[in-house]
Amino acid sequence: MTEPGCYSPSFKKPSDVLRMRRKRARSDAFGGKASSPVVLADGVRPFSPGPLLNAPERAGVKRRNPFASIENTYNSPKKRVLSYSGSGTGAPEGKTAAAAGLEGKLKDERLNTGALLREELLQQQQQQHHYHEKPVSISGEDSLFEEDLFEPESSDPVLKSPEGRPISDVDPCEPCLEFPADWSLKTRLLFTSPQSFSWADQPKAQEEAQGLTAHCRAAYTNLPAQIQDPRGCAELRCGFQQCLQYWQHPSFSWLSLFPRIGAERKFAGKMTPWAQDTGLEQSLMSDWSVSLTSLYSLLKSRLCPYFYLCSYQFTVLFRAAGLNGSRNISALMTPTTRGLREAMKTEGIEFTLPLLEEKKKSKDSPEVSESSRQADGEDPLRSCDDVKSDHSEDEDVGDDEIDDDGGFSWLKEMGVQDKIKKPDAISIKLRKEHREVRLDHRPESVVLVEGSNTFTLLNFLINCKSLVAGAGSQAGLPPTLLAPTAFRGATLHALKARTVNVKTQVRAGYQDVCSLEVTGPIMPHTLHALTQLLKPAQKGEFSVGLYTHEPTAVLNVPIGQASELETPDGVVQDLVRCGLQQSTVEQLAVPTTLGKSALRQLHMKGHSYSWRS
Repeated sequence: MTEPGCYSPSFKKPSDVLRMRRKRARSDAFGGKASSPVVLADGVRPFSPGPLLNAPERAGVKRRNPFASIENTYNSPKKRVLSYSGSGTGAPEGKTAAAAGLEGKLKDERLNTGALLREELLQQQQQQHHYHEKPVSISGEDSLFEEDLFEPESSDPVLKSPEGRPISDVDPCEPCLEFPADWSLKTRLLFTSPQSFSWADQPKAQEEAQGLTAHCRAAYTNLPAQIQDPRGCAELRCGFQQCLQYWQHPSFSWLSLFPRIGAERKFAGKMTPWAQDTGLEQSLMSDWSVSLTSLYSLLKSRLCPYFYLCSYQFTVLFRAAGLNGSRNISALMTPTTRGLREAMKTEGIEFTLPLLEEKKKSKDSPEVSESSRQADGEDPLRSCDDVKSDHSEDEDVGDDEIDDDGGFSWLKEMGVQDKIKKPDAISIKLRKEHREVRLDHRPESVVLVEGSNTFTLLNFLINCKSLVAGAGSQAGLPPTLLAPTAFRGATLHALKARTVNVKTQVRAGYQDVCSLEVTGPIMPHTLHALTQLLKPAQKGEFSVGLYTHEPTAVLNVPIGQASELETPDGVVQDLVRCGLQQSTVEQLAVPTTLGKSALRQLHMKGHSYSWRS
């Protein structure tokens, strides 16, 4: 125990070593015999016996510890400072001065490194203007506020995600007053705000009745820009009840008919009398056909803006002319299979695969591919593994079409067509079928039908036997029809709303969190109407986490160009009787910019939006 660093060959416990140090310090203080300082020779490690590997003189010195990494410890400037300054009386005066110099040099290096890092971060923030389209993840019941997402040490507050990345880099002079339309179906919305949501809880009977009447008559009340007392504002509470209403067919009080894809466990054990009664099943399908025909007639007359058909295999979105940049009635079906697409071709339905066509265009022009990826919200600085997965996905999907001669026309140009054995026609056909099957149940399998072909699609769905499950927990149950307006055979339903006040940890303390949870089949107009309602009620500050029904996220694929769209005033004028607010129609008329993704997080700060998808 005479060497500095308290090297213990007998492997004493740390507590024993510290006890001996204190005992030695007390004996030195009272004039006792102090341990003689050991002067370190050049090239010898202080914390382990033995010289350095590159030391010139190694004779007469203990061998070094073979398990110690000498070059990684002693040669480090930080370790040298600790070895000379931390050993107390064992270090000579010359070594102490060298340690002080090294310590000052380390401080300068840290300051220079911090300055360079700050400059690099500022440059990255100036270059990344597309962050307002990136998703923010919310896990479980955790909620986020704008105050919690600001970086405290920065002079200019930047909205941050849980991963520490900026959510939006929008110029304050150009606030984003509207968010893009999201055509996917949501199962849950979680609103959070520093202001209380007590006004949305326990409506009076009169307020609920007025909200139902206003929804059925499509009568909307213009709220003031600022509401001082939301709990005492009857128009606000009635408007909230109006936003929660939707129409559905069929309707059974003991069954929740949304979502339908992957919901076999939810239907298991429930009473399904139509599965054993053929007459009851035919009656249900007859009523369902009448309701579907009524919805299409309303859509064609522009009295209904859109509706959803949710079966156990796929979801179909029918939209009126003028919405999402389309001049004609359009229908999107996802996901599809090769058998379903072949059946549609047999019925004479003309359709396209928009995502595959977009990939073909991006392959032809790399610049367009890069710009489209940035528009879809993808990170331009992706890893090599992501790029490889994209290429493998393109190969699996099979974007490259095979020529009539089997794709071997290039052999003739080289003059070796007779020397290489070509595959027969059967192999080429099997290869094509294999590529088509690879599309099944993928987002790339989304089908777009436009114009008069939507009526042919309607007849196909009514007469399609595979539309209804033949076995399983959903056997004999017709698809669910969801619409924002009333139609023949529909039942009026209301979304479930619940307010909760909790405490969340913010930096060093706790802060009160007010939350509003809305569950049910949430359609695009409902999300927009609720945000328009919460803007004055929560004083322009709230956040919302959106939980998407994943099979419907691809319904945001663009189907029309902005240049081909009619003027928004003309679209609003044509859809003035569709039952939606004018501002909602204007939002739904603009082509969506989300691509095949959906909104995950939406923030409002200072009456301006930022979002992530």
